[in-house]
Amino acid sequence: MFEQPEAERQIDVTEWVLRIAAGVLFILLGAAKLRANGYWAKLFTEIGFGEWFRYLTAALQLGGGVLFLIPRTARAGAVITGATMIGAVGVHLFVLPTGFGGAVFPGALLVFIAVVATRRPG
Repeated sequence: MFEQPEAERQIDVTEWVLRIAAGVLFILLGAAKLRANGYWAKLFTEIGFGEWFRYLTAALQLGGGVLFLIPRTARAGAVITGATMIGAVGVHLFVLPTGFGGAVFPGALLVFIAVVATRRPG
């Protein structure tokens, strides 16, 4: 009913660690997608949507990663990065020949994002 005064609020260290980990992870993933001759450039060529899709995914992951680092925008970051991971799971299952094995890592990241976004202090 009443909010706690600023001085009485406790810092949830676990929440901060999880959000920083998610933020840094997606900033690094997004930045890696911007390298012209890297793994991601080859993978996105295989997907066949063109370079614009790699740049869009990189921008979404970079932006979502930054949003994770700000407490008030962390859930928006989770929605944005989660959407990229849902897309990655779908691409691995239906576009690339990697199938279920390729979808495991983005699926695990999606679960991690959900845990971070829905975590309640305490």
